[in-house]
Amino acid sequence: MTRYRNERGAALIETAITLPLLMLVCVGIFEFGRAYQTWQVLTNASREGARVACLEGTTDADVRTRVNDYLRVGGLPAQPDSNIAVDRNVPLTATATGSRIQVNYPFNFMVLNPIVRLVVSTSTVGGPITMQAQSIMRNE
Repeated sequence: MTRYRNERGAALIETAITLPLLMLVCVGIFEFGRAYQTWQVLTNASREGARVACLEGTTDADVRTRVNDYLRVGGLPAQPDSNIAVDRNVPLTATATGSRIQVNYPFNFMVLNPIVRLVVSTSTVGGPITMQAQSIMRNE
């Protein structure tokens, strides 16, 4: 097999074109995997808070403590009280009420936003987003 003189750098150029695209796909998979894991922790934290809220004799502080404990164990920092909403009188049926817990969490992309901002400095793609999870359980 003979190589022509004008084909000597073809592999290098092909690599230079495909490698950034491959890296972008890998980073996207990593970032959205982190976002999904964070959303799962938030969902479970709101469920734990709803479990505590539907019990008789518990306070809103108990609910917020339980949610923050779950977030901490899940690898997320505790959230201020303003990010955890507790509503104990949500009508479910004509005779039953429930407790609703809503958790808001500011999520930042670690790699995606800085890479996009290298290309377009004013871009908001990959910027911080607010994730939200909500759970409702029947009061006992």
